[in-house]
Amino acid sequence: QVQLVESGGGLVQAGGSLRLSCAASGRTFSGYFMGWFRQAPGKEREFVAAIRWSGGTTYYADSVKGRFTISRDNTKNTVYLQMNSLKPEDTAVYYCAARIRHALAMSPREYEYWGQGTQVTVSS
Repeated sequence: QVQLVESGGGLVQAGGSLRLSCAASGRTFSGYFMGWFRQAPGKEREFVAAIRWSGGTTYYADSVKGRFTISRDNTKNTVYLQMNSLKPEDTAVYYCAARIRHALAMSPREYEYWGQGTQVTVSS
């Protein structure tokens, strides 16, 4: 059974940094994708970043490019999202997700497994 467990959310001032972690278990993800999504109140869930587990190729939404970095640690089966220069508009619940396909997707509907989410709040 696949499990994704996020941690690292919290409250931070604008301009600050946070690092989210997503511990994955239950199967091998080699060749597939791990993604981060976020959902603000009253808004749809949106793509933030993704990484191919093998090779580490990364993809970002334009809104976070240059500020956020997605990475993975194969030895710990963990994916990270380093968030710098945070803005109030980054406030949302952040979700880790796994896509068991060999092609990248940015729609949340294309991801099969999800974590429970972690709240990130950026104050102005």
